[in-house]
Formats: sequence, structure tokens, C-alpha cells
Amino acid sequence: MTKAQEVYERVEALVASGVRKADAFRQAAEEFGQPFNSMRGAYYAHTRTLSDTPSRSRKRQTTTLDPIESATLVLTDALATIDDEVTAAKTRAETAKAEYEQLRDSASERKASIKAKIDALNS
Repeated sequence: MTKAQEVYERVEALVASGVRKADAFRQAAEEFGQPFNSMRGAYYAHTRTLSDTPSRSRKRQTTTLDPIESATLVLTDALATIDDEVTAAKTRAETAKAEYEQLRDSASERKASIKAKIDALNS
């Protein structure tokens, strides 16, 4: 059994008994006489061995676009983003305006209701 597997099983047992995961790492660190972050690293290293997903390739992706074409695409996306931001701001402004108008229009009625309750309490 590897150290990572031991750490994983200990942390899982502590979590199953109701201990928060962060506290389980701290307790395991004390038991193993290792730093907290070492316990986390060992735990998650073992979880990667348990999963079926392959690890990410560390190889840098290459592109067939030339630098000018790539920059043009980025700038075109920036233009679209600005339009989206303006649309979102307009929607928020319209929503705020509608809320303001609703509150303004119902203020006198709400105030009258509260005043009536105050009068009833004072009578």
C-alpha cells in the first residue's frame, strides 16, 4: 500500500465519521507527522490514480493560424463582447427603472396602509 493510498483511506474514514475534509487533512497530518499540504497532495494524487480519465497533456497546442489572423479573431470577439455588455447594461437599467416606477406608484397606498395600522394601534 502506498503512502498516498494510506492518506486517502485515512482521510476518507475521517470524513465518513463526520469530520470535515479540511479537518481530516489536519488530523492526518498530525498522525503521519507531515505538513497539511503534503496530506492534501497525497490524497489528490491517489484520487487521480482511481479515476479513469487520462491526465492532461502538458504539450502546448499549436495552431495553424498566422499571428495576424489570430489577433483579428481576438479583436473581433472583443467587439462582440462590448455589444453584449451594452445590451446587458440596458436590460439592467430597464429592470431598475421598472422597479422604481412600481415602488413610486405604490408608495402612497403602502404608506396609507401602514398609517392605518399605526392609528389602529394608537386607538
